[in-house]
Amino acid sequence: MRVASLAGVEAETAARALVEGALLARYRFAALKAKPKEVAIERLQLAADGLDAGTAGVGTGIAAARAASVARDLTNAPPAHLTAPDLADVAVELGERFGFGVEVFDKAALIELGCGGLLGVNAGSTVEPRMVKLTYMPEGESTGHLGLVGKGITYDSGGISLKPSDGMHALMKMDMGGAANVLGAFTALRELGASAAVTGWMMCTDNMPSGSATKLGDVLTARGGTTVEVKNTDAEGRLVMMDAIALAVEDGVDAIIDIATLTGAALMALGQSRAAVLGTSQAVVDSLLEASGTTDEPLWQLPLEQKYRKLLDSDIADLSNVGANRYAGATTAALFLAEFAGETPWAHVDIAGTMAVDSDESWRSKGATGFGTRTLVEVARTFTPPAK
Repeated sequence: MRVASLAGVEAETAARALVEGALLARYRFAALKAKPKEVAIERLQLAADGLDAGTAGVGTGIAAARAASVARDLTNAPPAHLTAPDLADVAVELGERFGFGVEVFDKAALIELGCGGLLGVNAGSTVEPRMVKLTYMPEGESTGHLGLVGKGITYDSGGISLKPSDGMHALMKMDMGGAANVLGAFTALRELGASAAVTGWMMCTDNMPSGSATKLGDVLTARGGTTVEVKNTDAEGRLVMMDAIALAVEDGVDAIIDIATLTGAALMALGQSRAAVLGTSQAVVDSLLEASGTTDEPLWQLPLEQKYRKLLDSDIADLSNVGANRYAGATTAALFLAEFAGETPWAHVDIAGTMAVDSDESWRSKGATGFGTRTLVEVARTFTPPAK
C-alpha cells in the first residue's frame, strides 16, 4: 500500500496530480522483454477532504496518464515493429476501444488527394505511407472544432541528407512522437467529456535513402498546390505536415495545433525539459501555455519573427523547405508551416528536445516521455474558438 497526500491543494487537482505522477513515473516499456521487471502499482491510497472532487481528479488522472502511456508505447517501439501501416492499424484498434472515428488513407488515396509532401518523403521507402484521420464528436452540442496535426515519421534516416550515425540517429524511431501524442490524446476525449469536436491528422511514413528517394533540388507539390523546393531531405517533418495543415484548413476547423519532433534548433535552445511553442494566434498559444502549467509539460514561446520569412524563398518554387542560413531554425520551420495555416488560428509545438530522457526524472521515466499528450488533452477537453 502506498499512502499519498498533497496538503493545501484543491482535492481534485491534488488527486489528479498524484495519480498521474504515480502512474507515469512507474511506466516501463517492457513489451519486448522476456522477463520484464514488475513495476505496476497494486494500490494507491489518497487522503483528500473532498471525496467527490478527489474521485473526479482520480478519473481524470487515470485517463490522462493512460493517454501519455499510449504515446510512450508507440514512440518506444522499434521501427521494424511499428511501420506506417502498423501505426494506422493501432489507430483503428484504439478508435474502436475508446470511441473515436478512424479513417485510413493509403498511397493510392494520398495520390488522389495530392499530398505531395507525404508522398515525397515516402519516395525512398519500401513501405507505403499512411495518413490517419481521427474524429471525435461530443455527445451534446459542440463548443467548437479543433484540428490536431501530428508528425509520424516512424524512422528518420535523414533520407539523401543522411544523418551521422550517432546517439541522436538511434533515437529516430521516436520521430513519430507527435502523431503518437495526437493518437494518445484521442483515447481520453470521450472519457473526459471533451465539449468540442476534434479532428486529428497523423502523417505517417519512414524517411529512407534509396534510388527512388527525393533528391536535393526536387520540387514537391503540397495539397492545395503550393510548390516546395527540397534543399534538405532531413527537414522532412514539415513536408508531411504541410499536407495535413492544408487539409485541416479545408475542413473548416476553428484552430489548428500541430505537434512534432521538428528541429534540433529547439533542442539546442531549450534543452530537454521545455518544448518550444510558436503561433499566429496568441489565444491558441496561451491556451497551450495554460494547459502546460496544469500538466507539468513546460512550454516556452518563441517569436514567429516575420523578417525571417524571406529565408524560405526559392528561385524555382513557392517555398524552400529550409532557411537560407543555419540560424533560427525552429522559427523558420514554424514560418514554413504557418504558410499552410493561412488565416486559421494556428500554433506549433516543437517537442524535439522533450521526446525522451536518458534516465528517470520525476514523472518522466527513461525513454519516450509522451510529452505534450496531456497538454493536448487539456486544451481539447474545454476548447472554444479563439477570437480572430
